[in-house]
Amino acid sequence: MSAEPHPTLPPVRLPSDAELARHALVAPLFARAVRLARWAGPHTRVDAGGELAAAQLPEAAAALGFDPADEEGPMLASQAWRVAVDTGLVDVADPGDNDNGDGDGEEDGDEESGTAVAGEDLALVTGGAPGEVLGLWLAALDSVLADAAVPDLDDLVDALDEGGEIDFDRLDWNPSREADFLDGVLANLYLLTVSEHGASDGPIPLPVLAASMVIPEDMGEPTDAVLEQVSDAMMRLDDQFRQLEPIGLVEFRPVDEALMAEADDEEFAAAGSAAGSAPGSAAGEVDDEDVSRYGLVRLTPLGLYGIRARMLEAGVTAPAVGELADKGADALLDAVSGYPEGAAQAEIEQWLAGRELPDAVAELLAAARGADEGGPLRRLRCQQALAPAGPEAEQAVRAVLDDPELGGLARVWLSERGVADVPAPEGAMVFWLTVDTIAAQLAADGETAELPLLMRSLTEHHTGFFDQVWRVDHPATAYVLEAMGRMHPDKKAAKEARKAAFKARSRQT
Repeated sequence: MSAEPHPTLPPVRLPSDAELARHALVAPLFARAVRLARWAGPHTRVDAGGELAAAQLPEAAAALGFDPADEEGPMLASQAWRVAVDTGLVDVADPGDNDNGDGDGEEDGDEESGTAVAGEDLALVTGGAPGEVLGLWLAALDSVLADAAVPDLDDLVDALDEGGEIDFDRLDWNPSREADFLDGVLANLYLLTVSEHGASDGPIPLPVLAASMVIPEDMGEPTDAVLEQVSDAMMRLDDQFRQLEPIGLVEFRPVDEALMAEADDEEFAAAGSAAGSAPGSAAGEVDDEDVSRYGLVRLTPLGLYGIRARMLEAGVTAPAVGELADKGADALLDAVSGYPEGAAQAEIEQWLAGRELPDAVAELLAAARGADEGGPLRRLRCQQALAPAGPEAEQAVRAVLDDPELGGLARVWLSERGVADVPAPEGAMVFWLTVDTIAAQLAADGETAELPLLMRSLTEHHTGFFDQVWRVDHPATAYVLEAMGRMHPDKKAAKEARKAAFKARSRQT
């Protein structure tokens, strides 16, 4: 069995579907759409495109608790109505289907007037399963994202030609490009949010997010032209996140209005320089105390769920902690071998929670075997899974004491628990376990600063270590010895490691 490739993205820890559904129902824009769907009836008139008729907007605003005389109320009602229609919470009848008997398909003098009533899906809001509620919310999210990728109304009006059509060249707007940009922004925000423990608690500064979309990873000091692009991207994102917050996708602190009124391009470029010099920086790595004035954004748990769902639909591997709970131990260890340690531990804990421990331990140990490249890291994750186990796991662990791949692991586990009759390992097993342990650490974290200390600790306990270890029948022996030759803190030991690596390579050929 070969090792599976590591996941494209780190795993995210999400609340239950029931909790996420509760978040969805109280998201302001979705809640307004539900209220308008319940308000809709025979009196409701829509135009040919399904939009609420202008005369209906004040009444809709009042139904939402807004002042109809306030310009914002009708605007918010119109937005909520579009979401209600797009999600199926409202069914719009074609104007031609609403003939009032005079044969012209018109009613009360309104040209092309249609009607709208509550849709069948409205019943899912109160009677549906959490997954069905989340399905409605995802449809609402798609609607809001489509609107967020459209330029503001002033730009659209300026780009109308004499025939009333939008001149996209004059607007410098490509619908597909804008949608892709916003998808890329949200994917980067997701990646900046997920962390070793499943989700970051800190918000992401808008300059960092903008820089992640503009500044190439291999660029050193950004040019003035690139920093100007970061500034432009920040302002686009400021507008878009203002639109995305009401659907519950993000928590957003907009760019400071006073700053926007006072700032010139150089000041915004300075913000891009402060946080954009490292496009992958996390929020906690930005030292500029004023960076929050340039905007802060954080994906909510519902937002993490929504972006992950969109990425899964697009074919991206985006694991979530807990989704392996009903899988076998082989699938578990293969998957968590590519997880950061904290996420791996959380996944393992959920997997163990639904099983009888003795049987689960036996299954984990069986899945940890293997001479393939992924074997050492599987055994490390297996050891991690066994660490909290108590006496009830002892019988299953004892059963592998004579196993050439698992015997060392079993002896370590038993010894740590003070078991008195643990048989002493043979020398070959000790060296094999040493190679396996270092190979696992290299696979998990690479050449970390802590690894040389581990190498010193493992080698100092055995006289003539390098004279013997190159003979170990482990597929990673030469690889591990080469790494020790580079990293061992003792120069003499490092030299011995390089000689032993050469012998191991020669032995393999």
